[in-house]
Amino acid sequence: MESPRFPVVDRTARSRYPRPDEGTAAPRSGTAGRRDHRVSIEVATVDDGVVVVTFNRPDRLNALDQDHVTQLLQVLDEHTVYGSARVVILNGAGRAFCAGLDLKQRGTVEGADDLGVVQWSMLFQRRFSDVILRLRRMTPVVISAVHGAAVGAGFAMALASDVRIASPDAQFAVANVRIGLSGCDVGTSYHLPRLVGMNAAAELMLTGRTIDAAEAERLGICRVADDALAAAVDLAREIGANSPFGVWMTKEVMWANVDATSLESAIDREDRTQVLASLTDDMQEAVAAFNEKRPPRFTNR
Repeated sequence: MESPRFPVVDRTARSRYPRPDEGTAAPRSGTAGRRDHRVSIEVATVDDGVVVVTFNRPDRLNALDQDHVTQLLQVLDEHTVYGSARVVILNGAGRAFCAGLDLKQRGTVEGADDLGVVQWSMLFQRRFSDVILRLRRMTPVVISAVHGAAVGAGFAMALASDVRIASPDAQFAVANVRIGLSGCDVGTSYHLPRLVGMNAAAELMLTGRTIDAAEAERLGICRVADDALAAAVDLAREIGANSPFGVWMTKEVMWANVDATSLESAIDREDRTQVLASLTDDMQEAVAAFNEKRPPRFTNR
């Protein structure tokens, strides 16, 4: 099926943290310096409840700029709560998943023309961070199907997903520390230690070294499959066979309890959620389907 495209966005380039008085910085707004800057996100429904969101800048290894991020946030907002999507799969066109921040074509920040350099830079950074927060707050499950490079912000998006499946050619790197920035960027210092432990996370973040899919699997970052996207779709269908509310509450409570202050608080959250789930129509349907030896017909009620 043909994937719907978001309209082409034509924006003015802007460097990441330029000083306002730098003569070499690209204009912030207006027509001066404007160029044809094609950025797109492809969205396709491959199955009932399974949506694939594809970063579609293969010539840039799907590197992110502000225009790309704006479109991605729009897509994620459409799926923040249950609509037609039960599972959202992130995927990259061409040879890579996402090569992180685009260092050559960085786009603009909406409404930031008259801000100082600190204020402008904070808005710029927060736009990238918003993607990570959206991925974690979404009701649908998020699966990253990674092939090729997942670097910097690309790695961060994969880490923020609920599940990661990687092709054998996948490569992961924090990378920012190698270009004069901190390795602690857009949620990486939160997610990576929780996946691999502090020692392994510190090594990856302090060196910025690239690891292949096999090492990433050994560290617990991902599962490796010959075709990551096909495996992600299969997993999405398996998840989608469960009740919508049950999956929603499993995701929400699981992530909340990662930061639980005690076993008691974690169990309290579980208890309350379990009681709510037990009172849904879908719970009764699941019991009836089990007794009648047939697949359940969930209605999300």
